[in-house]
Amino acid sequence: MKIIRQAKQTLSELVRDKRTLKWSPLRTSQWNTHHPFWVIVHKEISDHVRSWRLTILAAIIIIACAGSLIAGLMNFREAVKSADSDDAFFFLNLFTASGSGLPSFVVFVSFLGPLLGIGLGFDAINSEQNRGTLGRIMAQPIYRDHWINAKFTAALLVVSILFFALGFLVLGLGLIKIGIAPTVEEFLRIMLFILVSIFYVAFWLNLSIFFSVRFRQAATSALSCIAVWLFLTVFYGIIVNMIAKVAAPSEMATPQEIIRYQEFVINLLRILPSQLYSDATTTLLTPSIRSLSPLTSEQIYGTIPSPLPLGQSVMLVWGQLTGLISATVICFAMAYLSFMKKEIRSR
Repeated sequence: MKIIRQAKQTLSELVRDKRTLKWSPLRTSQWNTHHPFWVIVHKEISDHVRSWRLTILAAIIIIACAGSLIAGLMNFREAVKSADSDDAFFFLNLFTASGSGLPSFVVFVSFLGPLLGIGLGFDAINSEQNRGTLGRIMAQPIYRDHWINAKFTAALLVVSILFFALGFLVLGLGLIKIGIAPTVEEFLRIMLFILVSIFYVAFWLNLSIFFSVRFRQAATSALSCIAVWLFLTVFYGIIVNMIAKVAAPSEMATPQEIIRYQEFVINLLRILPSQLYSDATTTLLTPSIRSLSPLTSEQIYGTIPSPLPLGQSVMLVWGQLTGLISATVICFAMAYLSFMKKEIRSR
């Protein structure tokens, strides 16, 4: 009976205290405590923003994109002079135009995006473990999945803010220099391009987090990520070229055999995340592209050379978008499962 009276007294005190606490959607419950997940996210974002690593990477990307913007503005004048109709997508040239030895905005993002993702994630886990803070944090009432999910979410939010800021910066400067506002379809295509770029960087971010979980030293995980990036960027293309030369059809091959050969080579290249990203963004930012596969003369004959609407462009690259998102999810699942099974010991 004494235990029951104590329990009732404790319950009545909790109910009385609970009425005096304010409720917030970011709380774990109606108690005046923040959710551990969002606490870790805020802490990680603060660390990223204050780090010299992100400052240097962001400065490189901003300088490169500024150069591509200058090339796009120079190309815009030529596009206006050579335009034959009023429905040309002039504003999209700011992202796809290249000139004066400078690549386009899309090429810069395709090359520098992996470095941004690797730089934000290669020491996400092993640095905490080497400092001895991971064991102390895991000893607190914090779930493991909250920790790994917060690491990824914080880095992804930083990347998203950076890319949306760059996209709106290009839109604003282009609007000032050109004096022509983008149409609704152009704006939607640019937003889709930014979202695809975020997923592309998220793939490399998840891959670097996976290596950070698997390897104890940050230098080892960084070198592993860079090795994978170099192989997929440089050496895989060389291997595909060698396979293409060996499997090349003879001069007496039929048009169907030549088309099958070209589709085989293209499918080998589409294993690369960079190729998926390039196909998706080029199609979204260039409405005149009507196909990504080789076409016969019978298929080309009679077609009207007009730009595709946004819905048709999305359907054209739906496979590339699905493949890129799937690769990102698979890398995150690998990092998640590895961290959940990882043995953590305090130093």
